[in-house]
Amino acid sequence: MFYVSEKMTTAPAAFKSPLQEKVYSILSSLGIAFERVDTDPGITMEDCQNINAGIGGRIVKTVFVCNRQQTKFYIFATRDDKPFVTKDFCGALGISRVSFASAEKLQEIAGVEHGATTVLSACLESAKDVTFVLDHEVLESDSYCCTDGTATCFIKLSVRDLMERYFPATGHEPIVI
Repeated sequence: MFYVSEKMTTAPAAFKSPLQEKVYSILSSLGIAFERVDTDPGITMEDCQNINAGIGGRIVKTVFVCNRQQTKFYIFATRDDKPFVTKDFCGALGISRVSFASAEKLQEIAGVEHGATTVLSACLESAKDVTFVLDHEVLESDSYCCTDGTATCFIKLSVRDLMERYFPATGHEPIVI
């Protein structure tokens, strides 16, 4: 059975990564309310369905992609049930072909391991040149649910706080497609 804790509204007692610690520090300093659940590693679609039920929202699917030269990086969040089609993504942004970035680049730039990719990486200095892209459909909900930088903790905050407070505080203005 897949483990999902009860909802909590406080940061974890111990942090599993520098990104996770920074995310909760920024949320606290900005006064952004959130709910979170601790879980088993959430990797599969079935895992996400269990997390969705526990957190009371819909976890986004987030991918980390780059150009062929690995000089431009993108973090893209879309609905969990929507396939990622590189042709559509590239067409919407008017860019050449992208592919999934390596696990090493994911850790180096976004501060996460596979399965924990999140737009909350925007708070990292290493992600200052990353382009954050959001599918317009994930912004149609009142809440935004994603990892907190680990594959075992998922957070729900308001879309409004994400777009109007979190991103501006990090110096990023995401592109909505």
